[in-house]
Amino acid sequence: MSADSASSSRVRPASPVLRLSGLSELRQVRRELQERARRHEEELARRAAEEAARRREHELFARLVGPVTPLREHDRAQIARPRPDPVPRQRELDDLEVMRSSLSDEFDAASLMETDDQMSYRREGVGQEVLRKLRTGTWAVQGHIDLHGMTREVAREALVQFLGHAGKRGWRCVRVVHGKGLGSPGRQPVLKGKVRGWLVQRQEVLAFAHALGHDGGAGALIVLLDSSTPRHGG
Repeated sequence: MSADSASSSRVRPASPVLRLSGLSELRQVRRELQERARRHEEELARRAAEEAARRREHELFARLVGPVTPLREHDRAQIARPRPDPVPRQRELDDLEVMRSSLSDEFDAASLMETDDQMSYRREGVGQEVLRKLRTGTWAVQGHIDLHGMTREVAREALVQFLGHAGKRGWRCVRVVHGKGLGSPGRQPVLKGKVRGWLVQRQEVLAFAHALGHDGGAGALIVLLDSSTPRHGG
């Protein structure tokens, strides 16, 4: 066998360039795995923080509001009997009609108001601290409705639908704008008293107070809702 044949029959070592390339790819894979693990840990930490924040908010709400006393039977507006076995869409319309008709315009809410210059309201069993927090904007407003400029009937129906909408989404703090009456006959706020009277008839309304200036001031109410109360409409 010639020297050339012997030389060609030997196994040549792997190319240093190829080996270096393989190590580089391995490092890249390792870095990607580490990055994925880091992102996964960050996501777990974020979820844990959000859950802890939700628990703290719930505990704070429960501590501030305390046990809620349902409305006495004689304080409630009479609600029509539910109709038997309607189709789902018709049931929603029926519920809306019942709630709309149950909000009496003649309901005397004045005796339930706080004796302050804002005519605030808090359900029996709800502490004064809740009103203070409503007045100072402690709770973030999760939704709002502007009834300003509506007729009484339209405003009442819109309020019923809005409260139903809020209930389905679990909102606790909302703003209801009723206006200051500057454009009304005699410059009297027509809806202001009506809206208060309607709200105190709603089982889910725990308290309300005037909004801060940037949220409407005397022309709006910040309303605290009981998220556990079933609601209709919306």
